Parts: sequence; structure tokens; C-alpha cells
Amino acid sequence: MNKKQSAAIPKVVGQTAAAGFQIGVRRTLPAEAEPIWLFLTSPEGTKLWLGDLPPLSLAAEAAFESQQGISGQFKIVKPYQQLRLRWKKSDWEKFSTLQIRLISAKNGKTTVSFHQENLADADMREQMKEHWESVIEQLKTHVC
Repeated sequence: MNKKQSAAIPKVVGQTAAAGFQIGVRRTLPAEAEPIWLFLTSPEGTKLWLGDLPPLSLAAEAAFESQQGISGQFKIVKPYQQLRLRWKKSDWEKFSTLQIRLISAKNGKTTVSFHQENLADADMREQMKEHWESVIEQLKTHVC
């Protein structure tokens, strides 16, 4: 395909050449990173974004599967800063990559960022956008 042909193809919001569809949701919360991290990684917090789990090992290469059918494997665990993992719902054909970052901001605030890529299509992207927005709102309610 030449440049003229590729320019004629309309770009779909959230679609990338290398990582399929992606979504990013971020909010700055009025709390330090530590309590946000501690809640996100607690049984109550992980239930928001992974579902009901047996005791979870929060370490690189640790695998998980929730009762709701969400499965995956942690790839990077940097306490109070970042989680990067493979993440998949049971009815998905392939894994996505999910990254959660906590970025310290001014005045004791923290930006919470969910970024997910390798999503199959625009519908899945929209579903995950709604999901991560809901997770952040619930997180805000519990931590702030």
C-alpha cells in the first residue's frame, strides 16, 4: 500500500498500527500514591479490576484467574508506581496489555492511569473505557 492509499483509509479512534486498539483513562485524585496503591492491591481493590480472586501474588510472572473469568500474568510490579500485566476476559481470543501507573502530583495528589492495548476492536475499546472509568470512580470513593 502506498502513502496515498493509506491516507485514504479513515483512521479509527484508538486504533494503532502496532498495538491494535487501545484506551487510556486517567484521573488525578486527592490522595498520596501509597494509600491508592495499598487499596488497588488489596483484596477489596483487586476485586474492582480483576474480580474475585484467591490470595494474589503481586510479583512479576505471577499468574491469576478470577471467578469472573479474568485471567493474566503480572509482568512488571513496581510498588507504589506501576503494574504491567497481560489481562484477558474469558470470552476474548487473545490477551491485552494493561498498565496501571500512579504518578505523584503536587499537593499530595496522585494521577491514576489505566492504559490498555491490544484490544480487538472499537467496541471492545469502548467497553474497556467505560470499565476503567468506573474503576477510577470507585477507587476515588474508597480512597478519598
